[in-house]
Amino acid sequence: MRRLWAFLAGNRDYRLLVSANFVSSTGDWILRTGLAYQIYALTGSTMASAAAVLAALVPRMVLGSMAGVYADRWDRRRTVIVTNLLLGLFLLPLIAVHGPGQAWIVYTVLAGQSCLALLFSTAEAALVPAMVAEHDLVTANSLNGQARDVARLTGAALGGVVVGVGGIALLTVVDVATYAVAAALLALMRRHGGSSPAPARPPRLIQEWADGLRIAVSSRTLKTIMVFTLITGIGEAAMSTLMAPFVHDVLHGSAQTYGTIMSAQAIGGIIGGLLTTIYGHRFAPRHLLGYGAVVFGLLDLALFLYPLVTRSPWPAVILMAVVGLPGALTMAGLMTIFQTATDDSHRGRVFGALVTLDSAAMLAATAAAGTLGQRLGIVPVIAVQGVGCCLAGLLVFALLPRAHPAAQNSTPSLPHEADASAR
Repeated sequence: MRRLWAFLAGNRDYRLLVSANFVSSTGDWILRTGLAYQIYALTGSTMASAAAVLAALVPRMVLGSMAGVYADRWDRRRTVIVTNLLLGLFLLPLIAVHGPGQAWIVYTVLAGQSCLALLFSTAEAALVPAMVAEHDLVTANSLNGQARDVARLTGAALGGVVVGVGGIALLTVVDVATYAVAAALLALMRRHGGSSPAPARPPRLIQEWADGLRIAVSSRTLKTIMVFTLITGIGEAAMSTLMAPFVHDVLHGSAQTYGTIMSAQAIGGIIGGLLTTIYGHRFAPRHLLGYGAVVFGLLDLALFLYPLVTRSPWPAVILMAVVGLPGALTMAGLMTIFQTATDDSHRGRVFGALVTLDSAAMLAATAAAGTLGQRLGIVPVIAVQGVGCCLAGLLVFALLPRAHPAAQNSTPSLPHEADASAR
């Protein structure tokens, strides 16, 4: 714990970044929870609810890589400030929503929010390695993940309360305030944050986008991360799609039971994140990722298969809380390996490629899980997440180098950079 306080005390810009991340993520969850409830209350249609999910997911798949290009071209400190301001401004049309006839406004806002959030998350992921020493990356990534878990727990609770008290209008006002506070915190950062200076050459977005994809498959480390992201994205989509039916039809639980189980996941993530923040630096990122994924998968399999013995919901609550620890280890290891395997000038594009791959996997798997869940049953399909995590963890040990080279050695130069150096 003393090391954690020393780390925070010596990294003012990182403190501001993680604080802004917490405030901004809280706003995200307030919006997500409040609108999910309100869109169904306005329309009474599950198709409308599904359309809201797609409105947020499709831009991530289509524009993920392009967001990475801009994150590499623009000043990243300025990018995270401006995106938070725009996230707040883009919410204002929601004030005009009063009935099902204005549902299209909600979809438009969600799509726009998804695009802007991509810019923020991509620039933020590239900023962190420039703010902290490499040996502190596990601590920094874990602390950032913990901030998101606390924001999820806080924002989900506030979203339901806010929309219940004042409807979409109050939800909009509160959300705008969170983004304004986050932007103000980010504006206090002193350093440039390691973002790439704007290049003198004319923009070549398609070429730079293609460069990002090429870099993402150019090294053994990054290819392993891509495969890991693909497998776990499929499992996450299956779980997200079928968790509510699992609680309702398999555990015979109520809406309150479902809420308790999902809250346990957030609480477990907070505890796991704290432990990872304090002790995670003692372990190699490869071990955090591999062992974390395998244990996560085994716990998921226990969660989805224990109803074969008993239908009591309490094992689900306990297992969802416990799975927070390996989940925190996995995410800290994944982000640290990604950051140390990419050069600062290319990091945004590679991260964008990962976002695109993850979103495409989730989009396809969401549709497949809904169909297969009806044909094969809920348990066989939702258990794919546990099997997938175990497989992904084992692939980490089989494919990921024990000690990957430094970013500047592992990331190849781009063609125009090679030409410039030759001149």
